[in-house]
Amino acid sequence: MGTTALREAIAAWFERRRGVPGLGPNSVLPTIGSKELVAWLPTLLGLGPGDVVGIPAVAYPTYDVGARLARATPVVVDGLAALGPLTPSSTPKLLWLNSPGNPTGAVLPVEHLAKVVAWARRHGVVVASDECYAELDWRDPSARRPITPSTNRHTTPSILDPAVSGGSHEGLLAVYSLSKQSNLAGYRAAFVAGDPALVRALLEVRRHAGMMLPGPVQAAMTAALRDDEHVTEQRLRYGVRREILRPALEAAGFRVDHSEAGLYLWATRDGQDARESLGWLAERGILAAAGDFYGRAGRAHVRVALTATDERIEAAADRLSASSREAR
Repeated sequence: MGTTALREAIAAWFERRRGVPGLGPNSVLPTIGSKELVAWLPTLLGLGPGDVVGIPAVAYPTYDVGARLARATPVVVDGLAALGPLTPSSTPKLLWLNSPGNPTGAVLPVEHLAKVVAWARRHGVVVASDECYAELDWRDPSARRPITPSTNRHTTPSILDPAVSGGSHEGLLAVYSLSKQSNLAGYRAAFVAGDPALVRALLEVRRHAGMMLPGPVQAAMTAALRDDEHVTEQRLRYGVRREILRPALEAAGFRVDHSEAGLYLWATRDGQDARESLGWLAERGILAAAGDFYGRAGRAHVRVALTATDERIEAAADRLSASSREAR
């Protein structure tokens, strides 16, 4: 279940950074990275054959894989209306949200999240919200300024926010990772928080399955969650890279869609197939990811990451700018 210090640090971080007060020690649980939890959550919740898991239309593939590992059925949910008339066999037992989204960078607003929560509670659906890019919100033009307690939080809405949850975390889980905000991907440092009954159920299975987070990693997580300064530095670093790369992509004929938050630019070149765009970029020594890897709905986009070094980002922008000049 994690050390007392870590659980207290997680709860304090949620209140300070995400506007979620009142999380008790039994409402949080460290995990061995967020990918592990995403992959095993349907199984840990007891889902199996005949159960439906709702996943985003364009998303990290592990949501789909996790449903399949449990022998459940993954169903793309691009809006609740897409589910049609619900029956006991078609109603999801688990609905995944991902905001900010990977790869799109789209942010679900408070009003949308609140509607999803109300719908899920009417139908007895557990909602799991993957929020690991929350600290990298670019919508506010002041986002490159240092964050202080007196300024508005530069984070995206959490499923556990009282404005979303109505003050109750029943049926809700928020998943978070320090891979992005703290550059700790190799540490496998993450946690889940929310409904204490669901957290307790996860704990009971995980402790017997050996899913314990090593002590040194817990200590590193505790230190990282107590320190906001390094998060601001990370955001500034990615913000500078974004300001260099985005206009270069746009000048080269790409349109950047969504990308309100996160580490990526979700771009399309005249709506052409992602593989053609990948080839065009590759000819200029620029590597991106094909949008259709994240779902058929992404087949006209590529995901361009801000995670290369500053020098490589500048080199890519220079090559894109050279292509723009040649086109003219």
